[in-house]
This record gives sequence, structure tokens and C-alpha cells, in this order.
Amino acid sequence: MDFNFMSASIPLYIKAAKMTLDLAVWGILSSLIIGFICALIGYYKIKILDKIVRIYIELSRNTPLLIQLFFLYYGLAKLGIKLEAYTCAILGLAFLGGSYMSEAFRAGLEAVSKIQIESGLSIGLTRWQLTRYIILPQAFAVAVPALGANAIFLLKETSVVSAIALADLMFVAKDLIGMYYKTTEALVLLVLAYLILLLPISIFLTYIERRVRHAGVGN
Repeated sequence: MDFNFMSASIPLYIKAAKMTLDLAVWGILSSLIIGFICALIGYYKIKILDKIVRIYIELSRNTPLLIQLFFLYYGLAKLGIKLEAYTCAILGLAFLGGSYMSEAFRAGLEAVSKIQIESGLSIGLTRWQLTRYIILPQAFAVAVPALGANAIFLLKETSVVSAIALADLMFVAKDLIGMYYKTTEALVLLVLAYLILLLPISIFLTYIERRVRHAGVGN
């Protein structure tokens, strides 16, 4: 094990980790917005849009992220639409993550009992008030574990963006292996980098889930 090489490579991994985290944050935020909108459309069964959402979910969940990235980066360029690799990465993560977040939100929405909805309607709440004060708080609490798991999943999926020449953690590791043949050292640093990124997030999400449970919702 060449510790001198590992020590010299740490700044490269720190820079790559910033890129990975940046992509993950924007990808997760975008997927949450997409998923939430799609879940509401599916829950209220809005005509036409509901069918479009179903097609989107099936397409997104049944195609690999790598293929989606290649389509965005290379396929659209053939049609005259040229996007930067960074933009393609965020769009790809949002497209993939949106479908998973949508299913998580949908499960939370459907977990709200019909009795509570009927009770809300009986006391004169509008559909918007019913959604805001009764449905969404409980749905979000139920969806927290799935949303957290999806967020971690998307962060790990950023490793695929190296295929379109973005200098994330995986790209740096492969680059170092190709140049110096330090496979073990590069992979050890890669594992440690992902562990440093993922472990605090995992602990934080576990804490949030427990607080929601202790609050008496999501059970």
C-alpha cells in the first residue's frame, strides 16, 4: 500500500467529492419536486396527466441511468440540442429520481385513511385545506424512510456520470488507476470518500425518521 501516493491524491478526491455532492444535491432536490408533483397528479387522478405520469414512471424506472445520460449527452446532440455534461447529469438524476420519489410520495398519500378525509370534508374543509392540513403532513411522515433511501440511492448513482467525462469521485479513481496503476490505493480512497459522504447523511435521515415516529405519525 503506497501511503505517499494516497496522501498526495487526497486533494483530488476532495475536489471530486465536492462535484459529487453538488450533483447529488441538485439531483435530489429536482427529483423531490418532480416526484411530489407526479404523486399529486396520480393521487387525484388528473385526466391525461395521470397517463403521462404513468408512462414517465415506467420509462424512468425501467431504463438504466447510463442509457439516459447517453441519450441526453450524445443523442440530443445529434438532434441539434447540445447540453453540458453537468446539465445532463442533473437532468438524468432528476429524471431517474423523480419516478422513485413519486412512488414514495404516492405510498404516503395512500396511507392516509379515508375516514380522516371524509371527516375533513364533513366539517367543511376545502380540497386545498384538506390536502394541506390533513393529507400532506401524514403522507410526508410515512414517506420519510423511502425518500431518505432514494436520496442515498441517487447520491450513489452519481458514480455513473463519469461516463460523460464529469470529474466526480469515480472519474478520479479510474483516472488515477489508468495513469499510475495504483488500483488498491485508488479504490480504498474511493470507498472512504463515499463512506464520508454517505454515513453522515444516513445517520441524519435515521434521526429524522425516529423523530417523526416519536411524534406519533407514520406508524
